[in-house]
Amino acid sequence: MSSGRLIQFSDVHFGVEHKRACAAALDYAHADPVDLILITGDVTQKGLPDEFRAAGEWIRAMPEPSFVVVGNHDVPYYSALDRLFWPWRAFEAATGHPAHDGEFRSDTLMVRGVTTARGWQARLNWSKGVIDLGQTRRAATALRQAPPRALRILACHHPLIEMIGTPMTGDVKRGERAAVIFAEAGVDLIMTGHTHIPFALPIDLSDRCSYAVGCGTLSHRERGAPPSFNEVVWTPHEIIVTVIQWTGSVLERGQTWRLPRRQDTRHAETAPDPQAAGVLETAAS
Repeated sequence: MSSGRLIQFSDVHFGVEHKRACAAALDYAHADPVDLILITGDVTQKGLPDEFRAAGEWIRAMPEPSFVVVGNHDVPYYSALDRLFWPWRAFEAATGHPAHDGEFRSDTLMVRGVTTARGWQARLNWSKGVIDLGQTRRAATALRQAPPRALRILACHHPLIEMIGTPMTGDVKRGERAAVIFAEAGVDLIMTGHTHIPFALPIDLSDRCSYAVGCGTLSHRERGAPPSFNEVVWTPHEIIVTVIQWTGSVLERGQTWRLPRRQDTRHAETAPDPQAAGVLETAAS
């Protein structure tokens, strides 16, 4: 069987976190067995030591295993030197997770992380995303090695393609090209944060068997939606994404998307070749 359950949190922004919602989310995570806790960036607001300390304590209080990727708010806001030379040092120390090329693998699930945030960029808005083709190629190569029938997830902070109707953009350089390379590698879900609005949509640039899944925020930095996180349950034939939202007093189940699961990766004869790069991945070399 290739079924399981994970919980995705994102954009908790410790420093401006919603304390009651965060406490309720922690209780929810412990209520039932989970295959993975996935956190897709912006664990702090300004990358301050007290914020990282609080974020680290909250992450360590979660059930194991966990997987955390870095966001643009996880750069030390006030230190130019850290931004230039050690942008992810505080994140890695606080969370215990690497900023680059992190990976989680089990019999039912594989997650590969890529870093779309940067300490600085050659454009004015440093909050936007970047993915280089070297990162993309390494992640696609790794994801092709996923165990048969395992759900394949690419995790990063910024949505690689723009979602219509969200209150802000990721504007990821080379994002669309990366998204189709990941689809070629058999990725089921590209899971992200940044917009503070939950969504689950097929990636139209690909074979529509890969989906973009965005997560809400657990901070007071709401953008037209209540604080929330995602619960993802999968079976051999379906992926169910449910928004768990904070009403002000309790958590309740919100919008649900039922996504047909791609079947090619469940069979060795039709899955992407673990040993041979696909056409798009080769072209990125």
